[in-house]
Amino acid sequence: ECYVHNLLRVTVYLPTLRLQILELIIEKLLKLDVSTPQQDIEDAEEAANNSDSEEKPTEEGLFDMEEDEERKGNKVVSSSSERMAHPLAERLDILMTILFSYIKDVCYVDGKFDIKTTKDLYRDLVSVFDKLILPTHASCHVQYFMFYICSFKLGFAEAFLDHLWKKLQDPNNPSVIRQTAGSYIGSFLARAKFIPVVTVKACLDLLVNWMHKYIDNQDTGANAYCDVALHGPFYSTCQAVFYTLIFRHKQLLDGNLRKGLSYLQSLNFERIVMCQLNPLKICIPSVVNLFAAITRKYQLVFCYTIIERNNRQFIPVVRSGTGGDLVQTCTNPLDSFFPFDPYMLKRSKKIIDPFYQFWEELSAEDLENLKKPIKRGTSEDEDDDFLKGETPQNDGVVGIAPNSYESNTRSPVSSIGSPPDSYVLYP
Repeated sequence: ECYVHNLLRVTVYLPTLRLQILELIIEKLLKLDVSTPQQDIEDAEEAANNSDSEEKPTEEGLFDMEEDEERKGNKVVSSSSERMAHPLAERLDILMTILFSYIKDVCYVDGKFDIKTTKDLYRDLVSVFDKLILPTHASCHVQYFMFYICSFKLGFAEAFLDHLWKKLQDPNNPSVIRQTAGSYIGSFLARAKFIPVVTVKACLDLLVNWMHKYIDNQDTGANAYCDVALHGPFYSTCQAVFYTLIFRHKQLLDGNLRKGLSYLQSLNFERIVMCQLNPLKICIPSVVNLFAAITRKYQLVFCYTIIERNNRQFIPVVRSGTGGDLVQTCTNPLDSFFPFDPYMLKRSKKIIDPFYQFWEELSAEDLENLKKPIKRGTSEDEDDDFLKGETPQNDGVVGIAPNSYESNTRSPVSSIGSPPDSYVLYP
């Protein structure tokens, strides 16, 4: 903690070293971040909460404390409530708080926002982002330094989106970088409360127009078929658009419903969904199902026919192992994640939360649409002895929240801030 704090102080005296120092610090933070997956943090917190709830009644029964001692004890509890149960997460939380404080101190001189110093810091942070964050898969928290600095002024958020957009559309970039840039665009547009609807529309226009041009070029050629290896950036862009619509559709339609619907119809989702590249087959099922429910409600496109067709075409990979028969299914062929999923570190979370768009509950009608089971397979499939012996029954449902793929295994308690479970049948 002191080491990082003093390193950041050095950048004040020696601005020429700032970029190298930020790289050094963020690289170390990134190692901590990828060493503490969200599931591990949640498990540690759950275990700590369970142990606390078990210990409390015992302690109260064993000891009779005076009132002043109780107050003192309560103070300790309140301060310890900010501690992370996972030791690496606790360390990361403290260091992220220091980094956020540093960013604010640089950008606000004597309490006033300084555009020049913020621009300089923004350039350094974008450079670090490109070098370290963008190539790193499934980091959970460190990337929020970009989220935070962009919250100071809309111009920085727009510059960041433009930067990601250039990464996405540049065919000279590696496919994995382009796909990750798409994930960042979708997650940023969905989660950043400080981004107005006008900017969301402008970004959707850019993304959707690019998708239509891509379909024009690919949909009739030799590569006009569903393949992640060939069309990864396209599928990532589709998922970014679907995800943004899931979070922002109410704002897009707010005020003037007719005008909002006219705008959404102009995006021509039907052509995207119906094209030979078949994005609904590749995107995360939970995102697809929420997108399908919303577009069905507003009669933008009916996705369920294609979803059912994709389900019928789905062939599970079956292998036999020592532990019995195993069915392998891939529900995330893009290997995608949403970089701005809910922030979990307790101390630094307080800095992010005011700018963060949490999930708003859908109406009962939308939820009913989501919960309609989708049949996988035909009657011929059900009569197939091989499939009957190796695959689970079709009447099972699995709940998935549309955030990162790792969240599929989360406990229900941990879904705060994320969309509710949508029900998708797996073969």
